[in-house]
Amino acid sequence: MCEANVYFINKEGQESLLLEQVDKIVPTENGLYLENIFSQRKTVKAKIKEMALVEHRILLEDL
Repeated sequence: MCEANVYFINKEGQESLLLEQVDKIVPTENGLYLENIFSQRKTVKAKIKEMALVEHRILLEDL
């Protein structure tokens, strides 16, 4: 499986789960468009901080 869970990390360093089983991330003018295997979609004003694909984990942070 190539999906990853996407977490948002705030300015205090706390992580919160944003979307599970994400298989598509597309950069947009407004941030990132995320879509998972369940067809759930989100657009967030964030940038990628870290990708650990072996661990199926992606961290996002504020722009």
